[in-house]
Order: sequence, then structure tokens, then C-alpha cells
Amino acid sequence: MVLLGNTEYFKGIEEISYEGKTSDNPLAYKFYNPDQLVAGKTMRAHFKFAMAYWHTLCGTGGDPFGPGTKHFPWSTSSDPYRAAEEKADAAFEFITKMGFEYYCFHDFDLIDEAATLAESEKRIQHIVSYLKEKQSASGVKLLWGTSNCFSNPRYMNGAASNPDFEVVARAGAQVKIALDATIALNGENYVFWGGREGYMSLLNTNMKLEQDNIGRFLNMAKDYARSQGFKGTFFIEPKPMEPTKHQYDFDAATSINTIREYGLQDDFKLNIEVNHATLAQHTFQHELQVAANAGMLGSVDANRGDYQNGWDTDQFPNNFLETAEAMLVFLKSGGLQGGGINFDAKTRRNSTDLEDIFLAHIGGADTFARALLLADAIIQKSPFEDLLGKRYGSFDSGKGADFVAGKLSLTDLYAYANENGEPKQTSGKQELFENILNQYS
Repeated sequence: MVLLGNTEYFKGIEEISYEGKTSDNPLAYKFYNPDQLVAGKTMRAHFKFAMAYWHTLCGTGGDPFGPGTKHFPWSTSSDPYRAAEEKADAAFEFITKMGFEYYCFHDFDLIDEAATLAESEKRIQHIVSYLKEKQSASGVKLLWGTSNCFSNPRYMNGAASNPDFEVVARAGAQVKIALDATIALNGENYVFWGGREGYMSLLNTNMKLEQDNIGRFLNMAKDYARSQGFKGTFFIEPKPMEPTKHQYDFDAATSINTIREYGLQDDFKLNIEVNHATLAQHTFQHELQVAANAGMLGSVDANRGDYQNGWDTDQFPNNFLETAEAMLVFLKSGGLQGGGINFDAKTRRNSTDLEDIFLAHIGGADTFARALLLADAIIQKSPFEDLLGKRYGSFDSGKGADFVAGKLSLTDLYAYANENGEPKQTSGKQELFENILNQYS
């Protein structure tokens, strides 16, 4: 492994390798074998694992009750340019030691925002040039970029949905700069997460105008990027609430409606986050299935929430059985369209060693790998597919097939029901399906 900076930040940690499930080395993969073929593709190709710049390199563990607890050895310079370069050095050291191929970012994860738009753009352009060199030297690629149009106080009432046009225009300028950066770095996709695109109270909200403005904004961004040669996919990342009471990208179904209503279906898909799914009172697999049904399963933010906390805790995934249910959807729908799996997760506030960042990502990668293996075994070896097919077998022939083909009327259903009497009760065999999941784990 080539050290991609002047300083080694993660000293004593070598490149993480696959050693198998019998290994007791905490700094080794037990299930994630990048070159192993599963359902005709390598694990590396299935997942396209990516490091999330914001949590991995910027999240110091602060919360509403106290400041950060993590003291990173990068970004120590008072010069924002040098601090950003140090952070990039640490990023690429981490990514290459993990054996990942991708990263993703918000614009001001890369370098601190300046006092003016012009100076902020200058800073972004500088760090983009630096990152291009690091990508070239390492082979690491950009999975997607995005803009942070939610943290700055100017966005307290939203960005594209803001009631003040001046703020909408500023958000547009920021998105343009972030798109330019993504394109310059050969980013494969671009994400829109409307962190404050919603409302706290309908009393002072023109919902129709705000939603229409979001549609206009997304179309403008898409048209600009295409005019600059961007060939990638745009993603919307659903989230129901927090920080706003109700966000316009509430869940997968709501976001799909937005995409279709504003004519974006040829360019946009969804980036599904596990913790956002549960905040919307859905499961991760439900949101994946809704997106897949619409042909919009684009990318994934891998994390989990805490069952006792009703907010976005962004913990690393570790429940392989729950993840296996999601991987069943993943495999049966043909995988992700354009995107990959980024670890939008942070080590806990009391996990303060640099080694902990590696342990967390190793565990997350192993969770997805073990779940993929389990899902593939269920599809290939278990009676799962046959059982599911039999449950819906009445639609394969006869009047059921006619119904699916659109050949029956309501009067036809009436006549059929009168001829055949009371339907017999048929078990859903739910416990059997659950037992299969356990049997092949």
C-alpha cells in the first residue's frame, strides 16, 4: 500500500484483509471477501463500499449535551487550505487501508465554508484539485457528491423550499459549485438530501409553492449538470423529519411521487438510508422494495438506529438477520442502479481511539457481506422461492391470470365469486419463512 500523504495518521494499522470467520483478528474481515463471487458478481461489485467524509473525518462526537470527545490528528492547521489537505490525506489513507474503492462528501466536509460565496468557491476548487491528484495516485473514486444546504443559519427555513428567493438563489449557487466539484472529480452520482426542506407549522407555510419550487430547483440542477457533461444519476434521499417536523421527502413513496410529478424520472433515483426508513415507521427492506418496484433503487446509506431512541443515531449496522431481509430485496431486484453502499454512520461518542473507526467499518462491511451470503443461500438452496410462488399461484392460471392481464371486469369478479362460493382460508406460513431465515444463517 502506498502512503498517500506526508503523514501516517493511522499508525500501526495495516491494510485490512479477509481472513474468514474463524479469525480472531479484530482488524480483519470475517465475511467480506471482496473477490468472492455471489450471484454472478463479486462482493466488491455488489456493494461498492464508500467512506462517508462527514462522519468518518468530521464527526467528533458532540451532542446537545456536550462538545466532541474525539481529537483527530488531521485538520489541525489554522490555515483552512492546509487543514483540508490534511483531512484528505487521512481520508485516502483510511480508504486504501480499508480496501474500499469509493468515498462521498458534502461540499463543506472537504474544506471549511468561507465568509463569502466567492471565497468558498475558491476553497472548493483548491481542494478538488488536491483530491484529483489523490484519486489518480490511489485509484479511489467518488461515488457521489452533495451540498450541505442545511447547516448554515441562512437555511433555517429551508433551501430550495425557502420562502425567501434570495436564500433559494444562494442555495442554487452552492449546488452549482458542488456539482462542478463532483463533475471535476468524475463523480458517478449526485445526491439531494433536503435536510430542512419541509415545515414546522402549516400556519405559516405555503406548501404548494414550496414543493413546486423544489421541483423547479431540481430540474434546474439537473439541466445544468447535463449541460456540463455529467452522465451520472441523481439521487433523492428520503427522510421523514428531524430537523423539520415534516419533510417533503418523507419516505421512498413520497420521494417517488416528487420525482414523477416534476418529470425527473429519467434522471433521478433514490438513495435509501436505513435509519431514515425506521424514522418513517418503515423497515429498510420496505423502502428498498418500494424503490425497486418503481425502478428507482439507486444507492444506500448504511447505518441503523437505536430502538429506544426516536431520532437519527447513525450507528454502524450489525444485525445481519435484518440486513439479510434487505439483501433478499437487493438481489431479487438486480442490485443498485448506479450507486453503492456508503457508511453514513459514526462511531459512538465514547469510542475515541482511531482504531475504532476501522473496527466500525469492518463490522459494517461484514454485516452486509454475511447478509448477502445468507440471502443468496436462501434464494438458491431453500424452498423460499417455491413457497412464495405457491402463495400467489392463483394468479398464474385461469381467472387469476386473466385478472392480472386486465381481461376481467368487476362484473366478471362478481360472477366468479357467486359461482365459487366462500374462499377457503389459506395460511401465510409466516413462521416458516422466518424459520428459513434462521436455518440458512
